Amino acid sequence: MKEVIQQFYQSFQQLDAEGMVKCYHKEVVFEDPTFGRLEGVRAANMWRMLCDSQKGRDFAIKYTKVTEDSAYWEAFYTFSPTGRKVHNKIIAQFEFKEGLIVRHTDFFDLHRWAKQAMGFKGAILGWSEYFKKKLRQQTHRMLEKYEQRHS
Repeated sequence: MKEVIQQFYQSFQQLDAEGMVKCYHKEVVFEDPTFGRLEGVRAANMWRMLCDSQKGRDFAIKYTKVTEDSAYWEAFYTFSPTGRKVHNKIIAQFEFKEGLIVRHTDFFDLHRWAKQAMGFKGAILGWSEYFKKKLRQQTHRMLEKYEQRHS
């Protein structure tokens, strides 16, 4: 399954959302600190939205330590609402079904991310459940708008 994970991240490096989505099983469940839990087409659309939003920008990833069920990856980008640079360090865990990713969980320090992306406000609030809830509401609204435009 290592090859599927490598294909996923190679596609991500090229902002090729369709290449990424081809690695996902139709029953995929994705989870991370910013979006929470997304299932099936919603998980695929999250990657489509992310890739579309980063084309022509300073977005880059590198991935290492790929195993049969995990990878370490780093994202480098400018958080557009604030113009602040972000270097996010992520551990990804994977489960497979029928040779495709059926569960993908990204783990990272949300407080650390919030400090980088939002500065002082993120440093003060980024650890709280209130912040996490508001952030997830915002990311889900963005995803819903994206899906409405692309349906």
